[in-house]
Amino acid sequence: MDSRPTEPELVKMSVLAAQSGVPAATIKHYVREGLLPEPAMRTGRNMAYYDLALVPRILRIKELQRTHFLPLKVIKSVLDESALESVDETAAAAIARALSSSADASETRTKDELLGAGMPAAQLEWLRTMGAVVPLEGRDDEAYGGDDLELLRVLAAARKCGITPEMLPITIIGEYAAALRELVRIELRLYREGVVPRAGEQLSTITEAATTLSERLVVLLRRKLLVPTLRDLGRRAKPEAKPKARGKQR
Repeated sequence: MDSRPTEPELVKMSVLAAQSGVPAATIKHYVREGLLPEPAMRTGRNMAYYDLALVPRILRIKELQRTHFLPLKVIKSVLDESALESVDETAAAAIARALSSSADASETRTKDELLGAGMPAAQLEWLRTMGAVVPLEGRDDEAYGGDDLELLRVLAAARKCGITPEMLPITIIGEYAAALRELVRIELRLYREGVVPRAGEQLSTITEAATTLSERLVVLLRRKLLVPTLRDLGRRAKPEAKPKARGKQR
């Protein structure tokens, strides 16, 4: 049996681009940034050949850009899957610690208690189905706690102060979640581009602080934007005044 290593299959850039589905200009940029090796062979000033085995690595780089919003210099250091998972797990644990400090995890309410306090069964079921609230694990009965319980209380308080389902339907939660999901995506992209490459061993500590501060920042910005945005909506809703017709000159 021949145990000699197989020779790499060398191809032109056009073939590498076609096989990976990534534009040649993008692949060349990856090479310049050090994410891919230089051509395996050059036969002229403008003629180079690359190892076809680079295709999976090219696809991995593109996937990390698309799904994790990482800059190339960070991708270079986390191309190894275990390294990327380590970064994510460290950040996720730090975020969870920061969030848990703002919620009373010890207080819980069962489904029967919530329904008895006036929560409509259909609304609770809709929230659970949408994933807006999630029952606590490890319990025989359906119960809620932490931020889920606080969310249910906010909705109940809205009803008690006269905000009816016609004014604020429960389905508005879906619209809130869609808008906030985009905000969270922007926040995490900025976090990956700004914090991850520079935090080093302080990643966990800085992530906890950033999580707490970002919540305060969002609340403050919302407060500042409410009145100006309301006035802007009012101006846009007003019909433009039609010019007065001039009377006939004598």
